[in-house]
Amino acid sequence: MLSYKAIQMRRVKNIVVVGVGQMGRGIAQVCLMARYNVTLMDVQENIVENAVSYVENGLNKIELKGQLQKGSTVNILENLRTTTNLSKAVNDADYIIEAIIEKLDVKQKVCKEALDNSPDHCIFASNTSSIRITDIAKTCNNPANVIGMHFFNPPPLMRLIEIVAGEKSSKKAMDIGVEVGENLPCLRGERYVPRVLKDRPGFIVNRVLAPGRIYSDYIYDLAYKKSIPWEQVDADISNPEAPMSTLVLADFIGRDVSLHTAEYYAETLSPDFAPGELVRKQVAEGNLGKKTGQGFYDWSKGRPQPDLSKKAGIVDPMVYTAIQANEGCRVLEEGVCHSWKVIDEAILAGMNFPGPMKFATKNYKQLAALLEEYTEKLQKPYLRPVELLKSGKFIEMA
Repeated sequence: MLSYKAIQMRRVKNIVVVGVGQMGRGIAQVCLMARYNVTLMDVQENIVENAVSYVENGLNKIELKGQLQKGSTVNILENLRTTTNLSKAVNDADYIIEAIIEKLDVKQKVCKEALDNSPDHCIFASNTSSIRITDIAKTCNNPANVIGMHFFNPPPLMRLIEIVAGEKSSKKAMDIGVEVGENLPCLRGERYVPRVLKDRPGFIVNRVLAPGRIYSDYIYDLAYKKSIPWEQVDADISNPEAPMSTLVLADFIGRDVSLHTAEYYAETLSPDFAPGELVRKQVAEGNLGKKTGQGFYDWSKGRPQPDLSKKAGIVDPMVYTAIQANEGCRVLEEGVCHSWKVIDEAILAGMNFPGPMKFATKNYKQLAALLEEYTEKLQKPYLRPVELLKSGKFIEMA
């Protein structure tokens, strides 16, 4: 049976989730499961209605499995409110979780309006997967109350929540963020809620995994040009233990989200992150994944179940490991976190596969040599190994 911190001991009672699409509605569900009062807010009434149906169905399924007390779904839903008016939604909020599109100007507008109309103590927590919290908070009047609260898809199942400090985030806001995160139940084990100590694009997990998209775009473009079936490419790159295959997950998140994220990294980290030809084509044609019914796969009959029995044989998995280990070393150099073990634990909790750093402690010379090779092959200087990897000195940062 799921457990949660006693309600009377909490500093937060009223949570507003702004943006209740694919990610936001999952966040709302776990907040309700933790017995918070939750308000769903989105600009379109039909999105709000769909979110309510999703949450209700999700709670009923969990109850049927015996992970919630019999009859508790009805009681939990009594704590749910809905609105399409942001100012009205936040007027009694203790904590706001923003889960809207990955566009800085839109997030800044929502952050400012939300904090202008909420109580002075209210915390604004952005679920951004990559944008700097400092940038989101720039236009608001109380940046000390703005933090990052980065969930992983789907929130009821993935254990990781990164709590991210902007340059002006207060310790109190960070402490409350961790408290809320640790109190949210997870259906697959105990939450892991690390503090991200420095506000850099991508935080910990997405930052370490981000440069892998440089290699992925190379593979996707190659497969598209050679008309290789996506199931075979998916078989090459997917972890069989993951809840979703890599390309199903890519569709679930949205190809437009991938495009926006790549463009952001290209602007903030390196031009080498510029989106590949295929993702540009998918977005231009409106094939965004689950939300439009077509992405890599056809979603018209529900979630795809790709046959991963045959591989394309065009992917070297060790390249991903090398790229991730190198970026992990960059994260350590920048002070985003101070231990390679935190990186590995965060990736395991957020992605359900092992992080690269423990493997790199024994194989860093091999990984550095492989990166030198692929830097030239892909003509992407960002992939060149950093000194902390080449020297192996990151091993001391345990």
